[in-house]
Amino acid sequence: MANSLNTITVDGVTYNSEAYAATQKVAEKSNELGKDAFLQLLVTQLQHQDPLDPQDNGEFISQMAQFTSLEQMTNVASGLEKVSKVVSNIDTSVLVGQLSSMIGKGVDWIETVESADEEGSPISTTENFSGTITGVTVSEGLTRVVAVDGEGVVHHVDIANIAHLYALDGTEEELSAEEITAENNIAEA
Repeated sequence: MANSLNTITVDGVTYNSEAYAATQKVAEKSNELGKDAFLQLLVTQLQHQDPLDPQDNGEFISQMAQFTSLEQMTNVASGLEKVSKVVSNIDTSVLVGQLSSMIGKGVDWIETVESADEEGSPISTTENFSGTITGVTVSEGLTRVVAVDGEGVVHHVDIANIAHLYALDGTEEELSAEEITAENNIAEA
């Protein structure tokens, strides 16, 4: 028999203090009611129901249906997260493949430099650069081309900053603005 010192009553329902404390710890860990916490609450509720006035079967079935629905939604969310990662990896692979075809071509790009004037007010200036694409890099989730300027300085250029692509050997035509835009749209996706 439960000692009245080991129980707690919340909203007219009496709980074992240890079971209630456990449910509170679960609730503190997350603002969401996960499937484990939901099942623990359901079991606690069944353990502490009044034997002279047991829970209605319809209500129990309703709670079990909610639990099953919660579990299915959790599984779907987990599956969608995995699919999202696969799609992201495919997008990056396709982009790297397309950008690899740019290696050896000339490139003009624009970089914006943020600085401050003497009074501390922000100043934005743009600088134009030219160079040759020597590679493609993916770091911190961003895909960039590696370009070497005329002075031999290596730059990691965001695809959105590319202004002009052209062949260095004169055997190919310049890439049109539409082709550059298409490459940029792929990069932004």
